[in-house]
Parts: sequence; C-alpha cells; structure tokens
Amino acid sequence: MFHKEGFKIILVTFAITVGVALLAHFFVDIFWLQKLIQAIAIVLLVLVLQFFRNPKRFTQKNDNHIIAPVDGKVVVIEEVEEKEYFKDKRLQVSIFMSPINVHVTRYALGGKVIFSKYHPGKYLVAWHPKASEENERTTIVVENQIFGKVLYRQIAGALAKRIVNYAKEGDVAIQGADAGFIKFGSRVDLFLPLGTKINIGLGQTVKGGVDVIAEK
Repeated sequence: MFHKEGFKIILVTFAITVGVALLAHFFVDIFWLQKLIQAIAIVLLVLVLQFFRNPKRFTQKNDNHIIAPVDGKVVVIEEVEEKEYFKDKRLQVSIFMSPINVHVTRYALGGKVIFSKYHPGKYLVAWHPKASEENERTTIVVENQIFGKVLYRQIAGALAKRIVNYAKEGDVAIQGADAGFIKFGSRVDLFLPLGTKINIGLGQTVKGGVDVIAEK
C-alpha cells in the first residue's frame, strides 16, 4: 500500500523506468552496459516505491498515551524553551527519519487541532540544532483533557523539499490517524508538558502509530 502523496511521483518514475529500459534494450549494444542501465532504473523505482509505502498500523487508542507520530530514531529528549506558541518550558522529544523510514505523520494523541501554521525556511540537515527554528516546517497544536496542549512540528531536512500537513484548526484529531507526510528525510519534534513520563530513550527506534513514547 502506498501513500496518496506518492502516486504522481510513482507513476512518473515507473514511466521513466520503462522508457530507460526500452532505450537501453534497443540502442545499447554492449550487453553488460545495457543490463547495468536497466538495473539502475529498476533500483530507482524500487527506492521510490519503498519511500512512499504506507503500511497499515493498528493504534490502541488511549488518551493517557502519546504515541510516536512517525517512524525513526529518537535524537532529542530534553527540557527546552518553546518559543513559537507556548513561550515557556516544555519537554521536547525529537524523532529523526532517514530516507528509508516510513514518512507518514500520524496524530500522536486524540483531541482538537487548535493551531496549525506553515513556515517557509531553510533546508539544514534535520539533526541540526537550529533546524527546529530555521528550516521549512509546520507547527500544529492538539489539545485534549489529559495532556492539555501538545505541539508537534514537522521539519524539512536537507533532502526534504515538501511538507504535507492535513491538520487544520478546528479538526478533530484521531490518535494514530494520517496527519500528513514529509518527502525525503526529515524529523518531527514533540513538545510535551513538563512532568510527562517518557517511555523511550535516546537512540531508540520507534514505530509511528504503535509505540507509546510518553504517558500521564
């Protein structure tokens, strides 16, 4: 199953793959070179298919849990000053996605979307300390009765050139549901209330929509 954000790119890549394979077959006389060109085209198609995969995930909905919004590696767990929305201390958890991770963004908790804003910006590597404030990004705040207000931020990386955000103010956020997509490597930051119990550690790999990363 593939994400809808990839349909156009998949079709274009498939057409290019077929075209390259046919051109190599008819116009390249050296057998090994012909096969090499065809193999490279097929590998490119496989990589694109792999990137836009959208595996089904079963989320056990629980208002006392914050689940991982994306697949990836936990690269930050620390108390920081959140400067855009809260303007106070929050507990930041950041998950870095490599190009081989599933790039679907899922709602980490259920509730109501009360803030959603897009910011144009730079394309620093996603793990750069200033990426959260200077890169292209979206900021979304979901509120529920257990955690209050929780902010998550989709951040573009050096390769990510498009962030897709489905969350709009007034929407009902369903925990584990599709909330967007980030194309070609990036990260997601979560800003949680101080005192939230964290269930994961630095360097841990988490699965979006499944793994519980924090709880009340």
